[in-house]
Amino acid sequence: MTQAFRGILAMVGACTIWGLSPLYYKLLAHVPPPEVLSHRTLWSVILFAGVLAVQGRLSEIGTAFRGRRQVGVIALAAAMISVNWFVFILSVQIGRTTEASLGYYIFPLMTVFVGWLWFGERLGIAQWGAVALALAAVLVLTVGLGVTPWISLILATSFAVYGALKKGLALGPVVSVTCEILIYLPFWLVLLAWYHGNGQGHFGTGWQTSLLLVLSGPLTAVPLILFSYAARRVRLSTVGVLQYINPTLQFFCAVLAFGEPFTLWHQIAFALIWSAVAIFSFAALSQDRAARRASIAALGVSAQIRNSPSEGSAKP
Repeated sequence: MTQAFRGILAMVGACTIWGLSPLYYKLLAHVPPPEVLSHRTLWSVILFAGVLAVQGRLSEIGTAFRGRRQVGVIALAAAMISVNWFVFILSVQIGRTTEASLGYYIFPLMTVFVGWLWFGERLGIAQWGAVALALAAVLVLTVGLGVTPWISLILATSFAVYGALKKGLALGPVVSVTCEILIYLPFWLVLLAWYHGNGQGHFGTGWQTSLLLVLSGPLTAVPLILFSYAARRVRLSTVGVLQYINPTLQFFCAVLAFGEPFTLWHQIAFALIWSAVAIFSFAALSQDRAARRASIAALGVSAQIRNSPSEGSAKP
């Protein structure tokens, strides 16, 4: 089995876990989202710290918190991912998983827009077309349902900004995520203490709920580790296409498992989004193929130059 194929399997595994996670969080619908997020943070920190301890890399956490600018970036990234996690858990509990899946469909397109706005990256006609279709989908839902799909927009924007902030962190993926969830851990611990101090805490009230809360840590950590493994072994264009497994499975969970309404307006909006995804994916794959052809051509020219006789060694 090649490294690339292993990377693809890891990516599929990560996206499948993320895509089916609404089924898991639906089982915790009786627990308030802030309490769920507090436990998710606590058990994730414990698990990631254990992974780093086994690898002998715990000291890297202290190193990561050196420098005011880096700490500030970590704090902002942590805020973005916390907002993303909270809104996603809330969407599942209040029956708005369809909007959540739409948000994760929009996320890659939002990333392209943030790259243009933040880093001055150039966008092609196909990419601008995909962004325009995503905007049209949001407008369709806003006009048709009479309300802006805030859940979709918050999820897409927070994750896109999170990705942009991560570009400025020279940290490994496990260390980076550990620092991000560690920096606000005191707040979540205080919140848990408040819940239990007021007799509202759910941990310890039943083994099923307690186990589900504990397992929210591995549910967070495992797909991130798989994603990091895949990102180092698979081309980014392939990663970009495979990640749509996540919102597709979320969409099926919402409509088929939870029976959430899928109106005509939803159908039009999702048709626009799926068209945008197809254009975006095709453009990404085309750019990747063109880059590889250019690289191969450059290597061929370089080899010809090295193998050709120099002027000094040419015979008269």
